[in-house]
Amino acid sequence: MNKSGDTLVRVTIFGQEYMIRGKAEPEYIERVAKYVNDKMEEIENSVTSSHSALKIAILAAMNITDELFSARRETEDGLKDICRRSEILIKEIDRVIEEK
Repeated sequence: MNKSGDTLVRVTIFGQEYMIRGKAEPEYIERVAKYVNDKMEEIENSVTSSHSALKIAILAAMNITDELFSARRETEDGLKDICRRSEILIKEIDRVIEEK
């Protein structure tokens, strides 16, 4: 850690070394970098023709963003379902209390 409290971690992504500065734990930064690297390698292995590292990075970013948006949508759907079920339970509890 440096004076600002940031962590400085050296990672390798798609054959390039980067010094990443952040507030997260080094293990987390390394895990994020590995995920990006793995995604880029996955994309590289799935395309039939040779692409530049930039194109592979853009495709990986699109893929990761799709994963993020899908996870957000699932979370929102789950929260809506929890709210709906909670309202049903509250109404049922109120009904039972009123009967007594």
